[in-house]
This record gives sequence, structure tokens and C-alpha cells, in this order.
Amino acid sequence: MAIRIGILGAARIAPPVVIAPARDNPDFEVVAVAARDPERARAYAAEHKIPRVAKDYQALVTDEGVDLVYNALPPAGHAQWTIAALEAGKDVLCEKPFAMNAAQVRRMNAAAARTGKRLVEAFHYRHHGVMQRAVAIARSGELGALKSAEAFFEVPIPFREGELRWTREQGGGALMDLGCYPVHALRSVLGSEPAVLSAACVLDHGVDVSTKTALDFAGVPASLSCSMKPERFGATLRLTGEKGSLEILNFVAPQLGCRFTVTVGEATREEATTGPATYVAQLAELGDVLLRGKAPLITNADSLANMAAIDAIYAKAGVDRGFA
Repeated sequence: MAIRIGILGAARIAPPVVIAPARDNPDFEVVAVAARDPERARAYAAEHKIPRVAKDYQALVTDEGVDLVYNALPPAGHAQWTIAALEAGKDVLCEKPFAMNAAQVRRMNAAAARTGKRLVEAFHYRHHGVMQRAVAIARSGELGALKSAEAFFEVPIPFREGELRWTREQGGGALMDLGCYPVHALRSVLGSEPAVLSAACVLDHGVDVSTKTALDFAGVPASLSCSMKPERFGATLRLTGEKGSLEILNFVAPQLGCRFTVTVGEATREEATTGPATYVAQLAELGDVLLRGKAPLITNADSLANMAAIDAIYAKAGVDRGFA
């Protein structure tokens, strides 16, 4: 029988993440949705052909016809409703960033351990063949000892009242929404946790519209930046070693256009960037985890370490977020 998905939040992100991929994946079926506004939930369900509308979040997480809760709420709603879903006996796929801070992630992870249910962070990009290949190359020794790394993610996100990414209390900000990806990518390819050497945030409307930080990964220096006010989209990952380098243009969503080059000595080659879309690959992996016993690629320890790095960057930049 297919895993029955209930969606928390009538969110714009849910159609590409679970609704569309589930239609082509026999392991899953989207069966219910809940939103703060019942009218919006009903319209959303009609638009996306979702059979049931739960009257509120609590009703959805306790729905006996739901096996997996997809938490598509803003970060401010991740800890509370993820824990509620786990305690109601549901597995949870929770959007990134995992929570408002590492303390909340610890509570989420503890609930998963206590209930024995699966909790997975939706870092979709990590499941694509491009990032899997990048990690393999970085750790293979082909580039020699790694000497430096760089990652940035920039997306124009204009300010408007109510825009969640511009709302501090909902977990907005460039580092939370965008920078979580380069933080995770650098941790993945370098295989260690960063020390934060320096960090600076440009603040506007109570959130960081851009953040830059210098990191050290067990002796490998790395730079990271993110912005909601760039001239154009950019998402690049670069590694330089004693023997060569790699560069990925659009490591976040290769299915939307990507260039992956590796240079060793005088020779440069292009790596393949084809394969299932990141969200399709993520849902396929989740099916393997839930139904066939595969170990998850994104572990709870990984999610905690990523959130701890984000906390440390904000702290170094002097940004007091103060969330319980």
C-alpha cells in the first residue's frame, strides 16, 4: 500500500516537492492538506486534486489516514508541528531550514528517537547525481589535498508585507532560506564541521538580506555568501585542491540548468548533470528509507550540525535571534 502523505500548509513549495513527484511514484499518495485558513486549504485541495482537507494542523497530524506528514510550514512552525506529528505516530519530511535554531532541532531529533518514527530534512539538492558526484570526487583524492572552497546562493526576493522570507518571527533571512544550502554543501564535500572565523550580515526589516562568512573546515579555508538582493540568480560551488579543482554552476537545482566542470592538471572535463529532478530523487530516496530499510542520506545528526553552523554564523555576525 502506498504511503499516504498529509501536507501541513497550503504552500507554494509543496507541488514540486511532493504533489507532482507522488503522482509518478507508486510508493506515495497525497491524501490530505491543512492550512491556517480553511478556505485557502479547500481551494488548494481543489487545485491540486487532494482528496481531504483537515480542519486544522492538529487534525492533520492525528489523521489515521495519514502515514507521512510533509511539514511545509515556515521554520517557525517546524519544531512544534514536527514533534506533534512524530508523537502522533507519523513519519515526517520537514522542509529546510530544519528549525529556528539548533536547540529546536535537538527537541525534534529527541522526539524522533523517542517515538521510533523517521524524521528527514528536505534538502532535495543533495539527492541529485550532481551533488553525489561532487562529494565522491572531493573525497576521492583526485583533486589532491583540498586547499580552499567557496559556495554562494543568491536569489532576488523583493520585499513585500507578509513575505515569509522577510519576516524575522517566521524564520526569514538570507542565511536561513538560502545560505542553509551552501552551508550544507560545504559540509558535505569537505566532510567536516566548520569553525566560523568571521561573519557579517546586512540587516533590513529585521532580517539579514545578505550574509558573508569565512569558515575553516579542519584546516581548509572556505568562503560562503548568500543574498536576497542580488542582480541575478546564482548558486555556485567551487573546490580547489593541490592537483585540480571543480566548479558547479547551479548546484541547488541542476534540472533547471547546470554546468559541472573538473580540472586536473591541464585537462578539463564536463561531468554529467542529467538525471531525475532533485525533488523526484528526494521522494524516491524517502520511499527506499521508509519501505525498504535504506539508511537516510540526510541524517538527524547532519541536520543538527547544519543548524548549529547557521547559529554560529549568526552569533559571529552579532545577530541575536533569541528564539526558544
